[in-house]
Amino acid sequence: MTTAPHKPSSATAASPPSPVWLVPPMRVVVTLLVASMVASILSLGWETALTGLWWRVLGIGSTLMIVFSILERFPARLPRGVARWALQVIGVGIAVPVCTISTYLLSTKKGAPPFWDDELRLMGFGIMTIFGILVAPWVALAALVRQREATVSRLALDLELKQSELARHAVEARMNLLTAQVKPHFLFNTLANVHALLGMDSPRATKVLESLIAYLRAAVPRLDTNNETIGHEIELTRAYLDLMQLRMPDRLQVVWAIAPGLDHLRCPPLTLLTLVENAVQHGIDPTEYGGTVRIQLQLQGGQCEWLVSDDGQGLQSGSKGLGTGLKALLERLQLSFGSDVALTLNARSPKGAEAKLRFPAVAASP
Repeated sequence: MTTAPHKPSSATAASPPSPVWLVPPMRVVVTLLVASMVASILSLGWETALTGLWWRVLGIGSTLMIVFSILERFPARLPRGVARWALQVIGVGIAVPVCTISTYLLSTKKGAPPFWDDELRLMGFGIMTIFGILVAPWVALAALVRQREATVSRLALDLELKQSELARHAVEARMNLLTAQVKPHFLFNTLANVHALLGMDSPRATKVLESLIAYLRAAVPRLDTNNETIGHEIELTRAYLDLMQLRMPDRLQVVWAIAPGLDHLRCPPLTLLTLVENAVQHGIDPTEYGGTVRIQLQLQGGQCEWLVSDDGQGLQSGSKGLGTGLKALLERLQLSFGSDVALTLNARSPKGAEAKLRFPAVAASP
């Protein structure tokens, strides 16, 4: 006798499931197998018809299975201190002699003496009853242990799935927070540049403002996507650099070196733009004569390797590691690709700085 996985009951109250089957099909199969084994063992020394023996054992086994299944669900609430598993085991044990007596009474032919007056039948009754009491409760207990193991395994799997789901939601929430931090950082810097240009009453102010509006119309809808591609990043970065060159046409030059096959690869939004903006804002803009921003994008051994360098002001004395914007970028990349991400910022000789970025080359979802 075995059982399909069900939610275990407490000691004081049961919360039985309500499956379509009162008795799971697998439990029926196992009960028939166990009853067949018992009948085969008893038949070795059985002196009466074996057909009657087999029918009795199969009938008793099926009845005990039904008793076990009923006690698994009813009564719905148990008295305090009564465990459902104990009720099932004891119930099966008590049901053995009751079922055996009922079987022998029903199998007594009309007009024949009762089985207790027939020495051979009485001996068969005693053997079957004792054997049933010795076997049935242990089979029931084994079924309960197997049920508990299956339940624990299912709960562990459910817990693991829930933890995985919570971890995924936490990563998504962290990504949204970091992206939200990047939005104002980029927009405020760009608006500050436009404000400075307007303050100088430059004749190019109107054209720059028009370019900014066109850029924001293209860029802002993409800030919330998690499936940005390098091709989109290149497009946005070109628009940003066009805007910056309108602001400082004589002080900013750009050199691109893009390897083929990158457009369809995935990267978090504003990745390339953050590197380039950092070079323009901290390298080129502070200097009187400006300089050149070089952007090199390539593939190496299944990795995207980017190098964004400038020959501008260079790193400030005493500065260590990445700034706030680049730290946020590194964390967003690690949330997207795991630990196989590297971002460094180093000084160039004789002047300037270079940012090196490496992350896995992964195709964007269609």
